[in-house]
Amino acid sequence: MHDRREQDQGTGKAAPKHRAPAAEGATEAEAVVFVCATCEVPLTGPLTRLPAVPEAPYYEWWEADEPGPSPPTVPSGCYAIETEPYGAPLVASEVPAQAMPRYGTISNGHGQWLVSQGPRGNIVMNPGDAHGLELQHASSACCGATPTGGMNQLCACGTLVATLCSDCCCPYELHLSAGHVRAVHP
Repeated sequence: MHDRREQDQGTGKAAPKHRAPAAEGATEAEAVVFVCATCEVPLTGPLTRLPAVPEAPYYEWWEADEPGPSPPTVPSGCYAIETEPYGAPLVASEVPAQAMPRYGTISNGHGQWLVSQGPRGNIVMNPGDAHGLELQHASSACCGATPTGGMNQLCACGTLVATLCSDCCCPYELHLSAGHVRAVHP
């Protein structure tokens, strides 16, 4: 017996598992390319939308032979939309809570828990799928960038367009800013 959720009603063929947003001239099931909203330079190859951001893979970073990023949260060739606040600014919270999705807890020098009040709607992708971005700055970390200081990835035109999270103890993901990129049909 077949699971009907995996089949296209009426044809019996496997239905697409991922849907991309409608971009200029694209249908809903097609992949999209994200470009800088300022200069139109492509920042990715074709990516297909996942229904949600996956859970970050479990990674014992403290046991790693060499420091470096965790396995990527999002598979190559895909993206998802972050529905929760992500990145800077971080504000004090009265109760312990995750600072941002998949990140864990953070406290400031006064023992207060910090939570993100950053933007919602970021495009979360595998950092290996990005093209032509340059690290502008990174929040202090032992071996990579963290999202706590805000956007840290520059387009070739000089516009900050994304936030890289690549430190060994963090989920490995790139968040394109929905306000600084746009999806186009490849």
